[in-house]
Amino acid sequence: MVAKDKVLVCNFQFSLINFTNMKKANYKVIGVMSGTSLDGIDLVYVNFDFKNSWSYKILKAETIPYPLNWQETLAAAINYSEERLEELNKKYTNFLAGIISRFIENHHIKDIDAVCSHGHTIKHEPENNYTLQIGNLPEIAYLSGQTVICDFRVQDVEFGGQGAPLVPIGDQLLFSDYKYCLNLGGFANISTDKSGERLAYDICAVNTVLNYYAQKLGKEFDEGGKLAAAGNLNEDLLKKLNKLAFYAQKPPKSLGIEWVKSEVFPVLEKHEENLQDILHTYTVHVAKQIAKTLDNDPNSKVFMTGGGTFNNFLIRLLKNESKCHFTIPSDEIINYKEALIFGLLGVLKLRDEVNVLKSVTGAKKDHSSGVIYEI
Repeated sequence: MVAKDKVLVCNFQFSLINFTNMKKANYKVIGVMSGTSLDGIDLVYVNFDFKNSWSYKILKAETIPYPLNWQETLAAAINYSEERLEELNKKYTNFLAGIISRFIENHHIKDIDAVCSHGHTIKHEPENNYTLQIGNLPEIAYLSGQTVICDFRVQDVEFGGQGAPLVPIGDQLLFSDYKYCLNLGGFANISTDKSGERLAYDICAVNTVLNYYAQKLGKEFDEGGKLAAAGNLNEDLLKKLNKLAFYAQKPPKSLGIEWVKSEVFPVLEKHEENLQDILHTYTVHVAKQIAKTLDNDPNSKVFMTGGGTFNNFLIRLLKNESKCHFTIPSDEIINYKEALIFGLLGVLKLRDEVNVLKSVTGAKKDHSSGVIYEI
């Protein structure tokens, strides 16, 4: 078969997949998410149903913690050479496929339309037209034995967008009862409707910084924000943090670990004589930056998710800074919202429907992003 014929066959098969899925109103998929905080890999088996609007039901959910060697490797990978990153991508794709396969086997899952995987972000430099999520190689399909939809960010960067955040389309379709959807993960990000368009952007780093300093104090993370609460406010440090140039930028805008290492850590390292004071001051900083993005209206409902919602000290500070009405949902939604929405992004891709919004990322057009790998 000549190359042209192969292309025609692939296009026909993809069109056939699209035609078949356009007729469906019910999908069972696995959403897979690995965040910058390196807590682990979140997996959800979810049923999406479309009847005038989208609804969902999480059937199974699990977080697989990263072994220490993988935590260290993923944290260091930002400094890897191109050749070393290629090798890591292969190893991580194998590792991730194994995690997915065991999740399917352990939960006796039979009916799967697709696995919808974010991969793990190593580098995110949209200003350089570059973003890299490892674990998205074609081999993941046959290694896991499933149709896999992944690599959701690359196309948006090619279209001139930030490649992030991607979750807001899910906020719009699944959680429209709330004025704001606020996620407190490795980074804080927010989405809201403004003048009929979805607006979303990253606010600041959260757990990427807090976990780093908690680990310096011998803890995996600052449980409940207790370490931070016991510290004291460093007014000079707070002023320096609040003056970081990123906060003056207009959205769309997004953050990566590169920004934390180049802009945040150098400021904090000058004040490391008391690590609990750093935790306290940085948590105050996060609360203030988030409150600045809200309208301070008691009638405005804020839907909060992400690991940071378990930080009681941060939540208390945020409620002191803003009069908005904050809603913290069930632990299941807090822990798995991003994996849930990446499942939805995959479903929308199967249907060839928009899953990335230009109003959010700054891309030249709304589009259906991601690649589909068949076994």
